[in-house]
Amino acid sequence: MDGNKGQEKIQKFGRFLSGMVMPNIGAFIAWGLITALFIPTGWMPNEYLSKLVGPMIIYLLPLLIGFTGGRMVADSRGGVLGAIATIGVIVGVDIPMFIGAMIMGPLGGYVIKKFDESIEGNVPAGFEMLINNFSAGILGAILALLAYTSIGPVVLGLNNALKTGVEIIINAGLLPLASLFIEPAKILFLNNAINHGLLGPIGIQQAKDMGQSIVFLLEANPGPGMGILLAYWVFSKGMIKQSAPGAMIIHFLGGIHEIYFPYVLMNPLLLLAVIGGGASGVFTFNLLGAGLVATPSPGSIFAVIAMTPKGGYFAVLTGVLVSTVVSFLIASVFVKKSSEKQDDSELAEATEKMKNLKGNQKRTTVQKVIFACDAGMGSSAMGATILRNKCKKAGFTVEVINCAIEAIPTNAEVVVTHEKLAARAQLKAPQAEHIFVKDFIENQVFELLKHRLVSANAATSVEESQESVQDNLILRKSNILLGLKTMDRDEVIRMAGRLLHEGGYVNEEYIEAMIERENDLTTYIGKGIAIPHGVGKAKENIKKSGMVVLQFPEGISFGEEKAYLVIGIAGMGNEHLSILSNIATAINDEDDSIVEVLRTTTDVDYIYNLFHSQES
Repeated sequence: MDGNKGQEKIQKFGRFLSGMVMPNIGAFIAWGLITALFIPTGWMPNEYLSKLVGPMIIYLLPLLIGFTGGRMVADSRGGVLGAIATIGVIVGVDIPMFIGAMIMGPLGGYVIKKFDESIEGNVPAGFEMLINNFSAGILGAILALLAYTSIGPVVLGLNNALKTGVEIIINAGLLPLASLFIEPAKILFLNNAINHGLLGPIGIQQAKDMGQSIVFLLEANPGPGMGILLAYWVFSKGMIKQSAPGAMIIHFLGGIHEIYFPYVLMNPLLLLAVIGGGASGVFTFNLLGAGLVATPSPGSIFAVIAMTPKGGYFAVLTGVLVSTVVSFLIASVFVKKSSEKQDDSELAEATEKMKNLKGNQKRTTVQKVIFACDAGMGSSAMGATILRNKCKKAGFTVEVINCAIEAIPTNAEVVVTHEKLAARAQLKAPQAEHIFVKDFIENQVFELLKHRLVSANAATSVEESQESVQDNLILRKSNILLGLKTMDRDEVIRMAGRLLHEGGYVNEEYIEAMIERENDLTTYIGKGIAIPHGVGKAKENIKKSGMVVLQFPEGISFGEEKAYLVIGIAGMGNEHLSILSNIATAINDEDDSIVEVLRTTTDVDYIYNLFHSQES
């Protein structure tokens, strides 16, 4: 528990640091491009245009960071105070004061926030604008003077110490050891904090003096993750093997490194592969004198190439290649060992597993879904796009957006985030319904929410009238989900239980009772069908009789058998036996072709009529 709290605090602090930099990445890229093009060693040397380089890195970029840091603390007034305070550490120095900006920006925001709180409710009517403007001006002047005379020299000394330390490590050939910290930290979603909050400022200062910096390559190198995904593609099997090529494209070309994290979490020994790949890549970069002119963001190979200085492509690409090969070779050993006992359920557990911890009451129609990740720019954007496209294709009207966890709105309805970020998401939006996933790309969010989305062509009044008619039905069409992807048996049962709960058939406690029943005795009844349900005291949590139908064309392992149709049931009194009888009657066909039909049909009406006719 203490470890999780510590991790959350580190993530939160890292998120705050990177949050000051990431909104300004466009400005950093602009500076990097101008540097790569027009400095004397650039692609198109131009003495006149190269005059932009110095003012941008000395003044523009630190001021943007200071403004953003202040705004994060106290909105626009905080941003103004942050910028004013930051100029105090900038003036009189000839190095980029990013660390100073990260200190003075939030400090300026904090000071004006506390001042505003102290005078709240005590400002005479008509004097609001006067007091607001002069308070900001006076406090800003004090902070700028303080920064210039006291804080600036201290930060300058710290900057020089860090720069000297990095140079000593590089000259001693110890930089590859940084991978021991960086690669595992990435898996814990500290990648943005490391890249933009820690390495970026150091790298930019080094790039200003030397024209490039190897520090920019320490976290952004896509090679280690690429090696992991290649190993799964070559040596794994089933759905894991099939999912790897798509993940490689998203990771290597799209720069979304989070896509390979579940593959490492599936087999934690693969941390050795990413550490080995990272260290070998850094060693190669250092050996060949590789470096970039600015932070590549996102960590796509295209971004890396764009930030590579003239004449540096061989060194950079060789380092990426070496890290990919080393990571692949190490990962291959572990993937081979586990491939014989590994099946699709392991990837399902790592990528499809999710928990809905806010299910204490029946949920209404979903109007808005928020995907949230650490930075709000990479993996959550991909997840939101995929869900948005699925909803559009299915004819549903729902707003799907993505944002950083710290930016989750207070009125959020449904929040989807990675399970390692669960505590932070719940703290930010405690009233929301949370769905936790292990993979933003491959998940069952659409299937979980499908029956609660609004059809683009359906009027609300019609929906309400249909709901009132269906309230008395044991099986509703909205509770028939077809073509689902394979996942772990217990997650399938929980999915069925959640549908029963959200449909008003059972209390939430019934869900775990279904799992307990399955552990005692399998509910697989033959012909590719399983009927998970609760018994004994669990029946006290049944509100009314109902069933849900989940179809898995690739099958779900129930012991030594495979179920293609999983029917979650809840029966009041003797109605439990009645439902079982209905199912038995529906599948009682000497011709086993019914199994193939039930496994492959895409017609909801067929399933509905098959069981509903028996029910009536």
